Amino acid sequence: MSKRESIIRYFLIIKKLRQQAATFSEISDYLNRESELQGYNFTISKRTFQRDMEDIGSIYNIDIKYDFSRKQYFIDLDQQTEISNRIFEAFDIFNALNTSEQIGSYIHFENRRSQGTENLYSLLLAIKRNVQIKFSYHKFWENKSSLRTVEPFALKEFKNRWYLLANDLGDKKIKTFALDRLSELEVFNHKFQRPTNFNVNDYFKHCFGIISPNTPEPLEVVLSFNPLQGNYIKTLPIHESQVVLIDNEQELRIKIILYLTHDLFMEILSFGDNVKIIEPPSLITKISETSKRILELYS
Repeated sequence: MSKRESIIRYFLIIKKLRQQAATFSEISDYLNRESELQGYNFTISKRTFQRDMEDIGSIYNIDIKYDFSRKQYFIDLDQQTEISNRIFEAFDIFNALNTSEQIGSYIHFENRRSQGTENLYSLLLAIKRNVQIKFSYHKFWENKSSLRTVEPFALKEFKNRWYLLANDLGDKKIKTFALDRLSELEVFNHKFQRPTNFNVNDYFKHCFGIISPNTPEPLEVVLSFNPLQGNYIKTLPIHESQVVLIDNEQELRIKIILYLTHDLFMEILSFGDNVKIIEPPSLITKISETSKRILELYS
C-alpha cells in the first residue's frame, strides 16, 4: 500500500467520522466504496484501522474515540481546538482540489501573491525554541528590502494573511511582519529570553487586525447596522467581544471593546452606508471627516 493511499485513507476516515459516528463495519464499507470511485485500494483490517487511529492522533492531533455502548467510533467536534478545526478545513480543500488535475474549468481562484506560508514551519520552530532569526523584509512604501534580526514571539493570522510578531533587535520594539513580504529566512542557534509576562492572546485581545493600539485603553464601540447587513454581522462577528444590544426589524446594534486602530477604522469604513457609529464620539468625528474628504474627490 502506497503512502499516498494511506494519507488519502486518513482523510476519508476523518471525513466519515466528522459527518457522524460509525461502526468499523460502516467505516470499512465506506472505504470500499471510495476505493471503487477513486481507483485506489483503501480496504483495511481492524488492526490496520487501529494503527490509522494512532497515526491520525499523532500526526494531525485529532482524537478518534470509541463508544463502547454503541460500538461506534467518533470525533468529538466540541472538544476540538482551533488548530484541529483549521486542519479540518485544510482536509476539505485538499480533498476538493485533489479530485482531478483538470479543475480550472470548475474553480475560480483568487489571483493573489503567495501568503508566505512556506516559512510557517521554520518560524514556529524558532518561536518554540526561543532562538533568533534573520530575514529580508520589504515594506510596501519602501523601494528596497532591509535585513532584520529579531526575536520571534508568535504568529498571527488576519484576513487570510499571516504575520510574525517579534522583537526587532534594531530598535528593541515589538513589531508585526507580513510573511508574504519576508524572504531569505535564517534560523540561528542563539537563544533569547522570552518576556515572562508576554501572552499573544492578551496582546491582541482588544485589537482588530495587527496594528498596535494607539490609545491607552480599549474603548466601547457601538455600531448600528441595517437588518440585511446585520444578518452577516451576526453570522460573522467583527470581534470576539461582540455583544448584540438591539436586534429588530429596524437595526442590529452591537457593542465591541477594541483599541481604535487604523485596521478597525478601515473595517468600519468598508461597510459604507450600511453602518452608523453610535459611540465613541472620536470615531464619529474621524469617519465624518473622512467621508467629507471622499465626497470632495467627486465634487
